[in-house]
Amino acid sequence: MNLKKSYKKTIGYTPICKIGECSLKMLEFGIIELEPGDKQAYNTLDKETAFIMLEGHCNVKFDDVLWYNIGNRSNVFANRKAECFYMPIEQQLVIEAIDHVKIAVCAAPINEKTEPQLLREDHVVLKVLGEVPFQRETSFLIDSNSNAKVLTIGECYITPGNWAGFPPHKHDEDNMPAECIAEEIYYFLFDPNQGFAVQCVYTSDGTVDEAYRVKNNELVEFPYGYHTTVSTPGYSTYFLWLMAGEYQGFNRSLDAQHAWM
Repeated sequence: MNLKKSYKKTIGYTPICKIGECSLKMLEFGIIELEPGDKQAYNTLDKETAFIMLEGHCNVKFDDVLWYNIGNRSNVFANRKAECFYMPIEQQLVIEAIDHVKIAVCAAPINEKTEPQLLREDHVVLKVLGEVPFQRETSFLIDSNSNAKVLTIGECYITPGNWAGFPPHKHDEDNMPAECIAEEIYYFLFDPNQGFAVQCVYTSDGTVDEAYRVKNNELVEFPYGYHTTVSTPGYSTYFLWLMAGEYQGFNRSLDAQHAWM
């Protein structure tokens, strides 16, 4: 099972992980990339959908509403508090690029009709987690403090040469409140962009045991299993993390062999 996928710059919407065509059953991911003046229509269908502004600025029109100038950075390393917007199921919208834009599209099926929401940078919670040599700065963009019902989304900036998500953790068993079932995706970017990281994913029985060298614009799906990431020295490692499952939040268990850390 190959859980790694790549994105190559394409103008318009590029679906990358689609339910029924990847390892995931509760989570989808794609990228919208546009040049100044371009417009992209989008229909959320049966999925609540969050649009994370990775680069640039855009206007968004839906129903009789127009949101102006969404976005606050030229790239993910220029500002660690991303702006984003959230749309309910069965929502038609049009995105118009003001300058070059790159938007992460994160979606999960739900049955409930919610409300659209524009989330500016003052909504973002930013925390330093762990300590050297497993330190990272993590932001929380979409969670129970938003209108989303199953999506949980944030961004991670790993201290160069450090690990993130260590000890390895998983969330694939219904054992609440300790652990819930939630799928996840990490989407990676680097500065300088020739950088790379190593993404580990494995199961305790050894049926999955992978260490992927992830490069710029690559992602890894986590349908189940323990996962942890290590950044190479000298490079700024970023990943967007998105989760969907039966519960919003971080009900997870650590690999008992390494939990002493």
